[in-house]
Amino acid sequence: MKHRRRKIHSVSLREQIRRKPRLFTLYVLLRASVILVLIAQVFNRDWQNVWLCVLTLVLFTVPTFIEKNWHIDIPDTLEVIVLVFIYAAEILGEIRAYYVSVPGWDTALHTVTGFLAAAVGFSLVDIINRNENTKLYLSPIYVAIGAFTFSMTIGIIWEFFEFSMDALFHLDMQKDTIITSIGSVTLDPTHSNKVVYISGITDTAVNGESLGINGYLDIGLIDTMKDLFVTFVGATVFSIIGFIYLKNRGEGKFAKRFIPTMMKKEQAEE
Repeated sequence: MKHRRRKIHSVSLREQIRRKPRLFTLYVLLRASVILVLIAQVFNRDWQNVWLCVLTLVLFTVPTFIEKNWHIDIPDTLEVIVLVFIYAAEILGEIRAYYVSVPGWDTALHTVTGFLAAAVGFSLVDIINRNENTKLYLSPIYVAIGAFTFSMTIGIIWEFFEFSMDALFHLDMQKDTIITSIGSVTLDPTHSNKVVYISGITDTAVNGESLGINGYLDIGLIDTMKDLFVTFVGATVFSIIGFIYLKNRGEGKFAKRFIPTMMKKEQAEE
């Protein structure tokens, strides 16, 4: 019986390769790249990066795990974006330091996160709506609002996580921003809640020693608000796309590329 199950699994894998050759090729290339990076990090004895590589390899398997165990069909376009996003965030962003060296890298990824999270939230509600065993039915506008709310909640929870890691383990997940002006009531000598505005800041000193940053160091706040704003943009864009998709009774070809659906019976049995 065990031998038979293994054979069925093997056939299913070959069938997936046949049906999605480009997706499979991308998966192999990304996985091979991560393994090479992993080997290099082992030689460098950089165990934090080794862990990031292992985490990346595990995350690569999530779409397939969801499809095979929960019988949810993830569109090829969405799966490609997810795989590339994981690679861009962990390998390029963290290990290759693109978050620091490439302007807008973090912003772009957070925008994509908002879009993808909205797609997931949309599909969860849509699957419930389409289930004949449930008595719940939401109109397109409520499904879109649910998708938007889900995406923003994920974004907020992630910012909570970044703040906690920075506070507890002295990391810098909330990247600092150099600014040249500030407004603060803390600097008001009269303590009467008046804003003291300082502009043209050219240097910051700590314990009498210049940091040489040509401005004032904002620790995390601007980065957090920027991340939440672009998450809002991504979530809004997909929520509008999803709303139009439902209003047209699921005829939108573009939206279908990003919305997971329940597999048909014959697909689930393969």
